[in-house]
Amino acid sequence: MKQTLQPKVILAGAGPGDAGLITVKAVRYLEKATFILTDRLVNPEIIQLYASPKARIIYVGKHGRRKSTPQEAINQLLVECAQKEGLTVRLKGGDVAFFSNVISEIETLKANDIPFELVPGITAASGASAWLNMPLTARNMAGGVRLLTYHHDEKFSQADWKNMATTNDTLVFYMSCKTLPDLVSHLKLYAKTDKGIAVIEQATTAQQRVLMATISSFDAQLAHFTIRQPALVVIGEVTKLYRDTLRETKINSFFKEHEYAC
Repeated sequence: MKQTLQPKVILAGAGPGDAGLITVKAVRYLEKATFILTDRLVNPEIIQLYASPKARIIYVGKHGRRKSTPQEAINQLLVECAQKEGLTVRLKGGDVAFFSNVISEIETLKANDIPFELVPGITAASGASAWLNMPLTARNMAGGVRLLTYHHDEKFSQADWKNMATTNDTLVFYMSCKTLPDLVSHLKLYAKTDKGIAVIEQATTAQQRVLMATISSFDAQLAHFTIRQPALVVIGEVTKLYRDTLRETKINSFFKEHEYAC
């Protein structure tokens, strides 16, 4: 007699982009999956390398203002897949706990009495900083690290801006490139030192590009660029570690010789 499997959903992080930066546990679930719901930011190579050949792959990407899959539709798909026989893996870029709608999916699964498990992934901040040889809490340079996001509809008080401008913590902003000029202008009001800024596009992938400036030089050096998404912004003393690498490899001269918009 065929045994019916109990429904279960795995909410797993796929890492920051490099197909090798995914956990062994996530890979083992992908190898067993019947359904895989995957985000736009998940490297397709991960599906090619690790997904069960029998799995049904469902793309549920979000594209900002362009056509995308609403969160409500994703929630409903999770329920529908989980109620069928087999294992459902919901694959998210980076880590499931950082700036994703995982709480909405958790609440949906709880409301429908569907068992689930969270499998963490390497978040973009960790992946990017490793590739740039730029520890985010480097001793004598940063007392801590703050993971943040800044949208046009998100409000920080003047006290918040002053605190961020004067702290020695490394600031990492996700999904904030469209508001980056405004963000820098706020920090400039209170900054006592000229903090470094690193913009990392498509971190840990073959398309990765790093743009460098400081708070004072941002308008002249970076404000004219259109930044490719996804991108991460790192602000703080630790960015000097990558600037040292740039000087050694003369990458700065490369960017001067190649004019192209982000």
